[in-house]
Amino acid sequence: MLRMQMEIQFTTRIFKEGRTYVAHALELDVSSCGGSKEKALRNLKEAVRLFLEEAEKMGTLEQILQEAGYTKRKQKIASPKFISVCSV
Repeated sequence: MLRMQMEIQFTTRIFKEGRTYVAHALELDVSSCGGSKEKALRNLKEAVRLFLEEAEKMGTLEQILQEAGYTKRKQKIASPKFISVCSV
């Protein structure tokens, strides 16, 4: 379990593949899916939590967050700021 209760924000892209909704956390490159948008998002939040817990256990959490553009200010994790997001 994470040493401190971490609250982290991330940008989510949700798309549909057949009957399945896929939710993708862009900054962390973590995905999950579900039968509805809500279920896919709920599953993604759980996948991100587990990903971060495992990264902490392995001692790579700080490096992963830094590489994803997050910064630590006091006890808060500040998410990267996107300038723009567009389809090309």
